[in-house]
Amino acid sequence: MHVSSGGQKRQPHTARKGSTRSITYRLPEDILGELETEAAGRGISQNVLVRQILQRYLEWDRFGEKIGVIPVPRKILAVLGGGMQGGDINLIVDALVPAIRDSVMFMKGGFDLRRCIEALEDYMRASGIKSDHRVEGPDHQFIIQHDLGLKWSFFTEQLLKELFASFDPALNVRFETTGNTVVATVPLGADFSEHEY
Repeated sequence: MHVSSGGQKRQPHTARKGSTRSITYRLPEDILGELETEAAGRGISQNVLVRQILQRYLEWDRFGEKIGVIPVPRKILAVLGGGMQGGDINLIVDALVPAIRDSVMFMKGGFDLRRCIEALEDYMRASGIKSDHRVEGPDHQFIIQHDLGLKWSFFTEQLLKELFASFDPALNVRFETTGNTVVATVPLGADFSEHEY
């Protein structure tokens, strides 16, 4: 964990560390050229870029098609979300919670709070949604910045309420919500880590 201002600790998204080894692959010149250009544009080495690509594939991409995820442009989501009403949000959340359960079980080999949070973090990273996890004492703050408007904030808040309640109905989840950001504060304890299961 990293300590930030105000005494908060940032929960790293990936706590997996292990030994490394070198391996050689033969790749077409045009792919190597694209990797070189992309790495230079991001200011990272090709090795780091390839590791990020492989990590994303292993955490998310290999499961996407199998669990029925399709890419949708952000502008379409913003338009669709603009018309959602409270009843629509509840219907979508009610349908989505069992789908998330099935997806987490498929991807993580079980369904509990830790695996669910880790899978949601994997999804946000893969879809480009900005998120952060901070710890202050027993409280965990899950910060999601989707930039899709107020209706999507209400949807995100309702979805998180339902998910946390499915594990512990007594959890006192507090929310701060704006048109583009949702902060869920959950008392999970200082030692809680979604990467340890």
